[in-house]
Amino acid sequence: MDTLISIKPLLAVLVSLLAIPFIAYSRSPNVREGWTFLAAIVKFGIVAAMLPAVLNGMEISCSLVEVLPGLSIAFRVDAFGMLFALVASFLWIITSVYSIGYMRGLDEHAQTRYFCFFAISLSAAVGVAFSANLLTMYLFYEMLSLATYPLVTHHQDQEARTSGRKYLLYTVGASIGLVLPAMLMTYHLTGSLDFSPQGILAGTASRGTVALLLFMFVFGFAKAAIMPFHSWLPAAMVAPTPVSALLHAVAVVKVGVFSIVRVITAIFGTDLLQTFDLSTPLLLVASTTILVGSFIALSQDNLKRMLAFSTIAQLSYIVLGAALLSPKGVTGGMVHIAMHAFGKITLFFCAGAIFVATGKKNISEMTGIGRRMPVTMTAFFIGALSIIGMPPCGGFLSKWYLVLGALDADKIAILVVLLFSSLLNAGYFMPVVYRAFFCPPEEALFEARVQEAPLCCVVPLVITAVISILLLFYPQPFMNLAVMAAAKFTGI
Repeated sequence: MDTLISIKPLLAVLVSLLAIPFIAYSRSPNVREGWTFLAAIVKFGIVAAMLPAVLNGMEISCSLVEVLPGLSIAFRVDAFGMLFALVASFLWIITSVYSIGYMRGLDEHAQTRYFCFFAISLSAAVGVAFSANLLTMYLFYEMLSLATYPLVTHHQDQEARTSGRKYLLYTVGASIGLVLPAMLMTYHLTGSLDFSPQGILAGTASRGTVALLLFMFVFGFAKAAIMPFHSWLPAAMVAPTPVSALLHAVAVVKVGVFSIVRVITAIFGTDLLQTFDLSTPLLLVASTTILVGSFIALSQDNLKRMLAFSTIAQLSYIVLGAALLSPKGVTGGMVHIAMHAFGKITLFFCAGAIFVATGKKNISEMTGIGRRMPVTMTAFFIGALSIIGMPPCGGFLSKWYLVLGALDADKIAILVVLLFSSLLNAGYFMPVVYRAFFCPPEEALFEARVQEAPLCCVVPLVITAVISILLLFYPQPFMNLAVMAAAKFTGI
């Protein structure tokens, strides 16, 4: 594969960091938010500028410094990294607009701090996407953990501080306690931490050692919310809704599953996992998380907590796809990163719009709200369809490929998990839609003269809902990138 040397990957990471002084020292909110929006557009523009080369089969490389032999800080843009970076950078633009409407609508405090750490978080996410090796990925992974802590604890009350400590304990504690030792063991065995399409561990260790390393990485990347390392995610819902959208759709949890899939495919390699038959326990862990997360979501009344447990389940579809080790399964898992991102961010935008307009957080308080906020709840319905995996939304495409991958791998049990979990998804989403549109509105909604949230809240959720539909009919470039990456990693 041809490699192009360029500083574009570095610029894509740095652009939002360079905007922080302008955001921090802007004298007016309009100027501050203008810099935020401009940085988001420039970041997406740089990422998109690298897309044609990647689609033509090239990789883009940028090496910064060699720390030790076989150990460097470097960037490399391939199809999988491009897919994630494209999603994250585009959704940052949409989330920036939404944040303006949400934060101003509720007159939130410390908005400058919020926008600064939001920018750092997106730089870290793109840094993870473009990492050429485990060391670089780990550094940006930890950077993201620290940058999102002030966002999780934004309200600065006791509940926020408690949730923030839990967030750091799980995400940083697991990465230091599990990922860092696993990296040291990998470097000791191979003399390198560079990502390779065939993996780097083949022929270096016994089955037991490889299995130990695999599960240290899988559970160590706790941002993926694999059970039992999942409870930080519902706790983090105390954050403002745009932060929840960042956590669930744009950056944090996606960085977790991206890191797991990257390690599975580029450190272990599909051949090694097949040789040692390690895909089965990984499939079991992912399937358990999918089913248990979905069952817990069924019992939630708080809308954001329900969405949080939904995310826990949905993330494991991505891990499950990679663990199938078949081209279609890996493709389905990778493209689900994009499909879930657009569907779930729509749902969180809707939850935030409802809160801005009504102050309501619980599903039981939203009876008839679809008649007062028809645009918001229609978008919610579209986002729900995408997460369930029903046409005409893009989520159908990723789940279809997961089903094909399960059939190709002759994993009938996984096929049952996919179908049953989709029914569970419908079980916790459809009652919300039914209550909103087909039950008479509560008197409180009439008395308060509830109407749609401000345009800066409504327009982004309409855009992401429309894109969720368009992705079924026009899935490029995400599908092309996923197919390219899967073919590279599986060798087919």
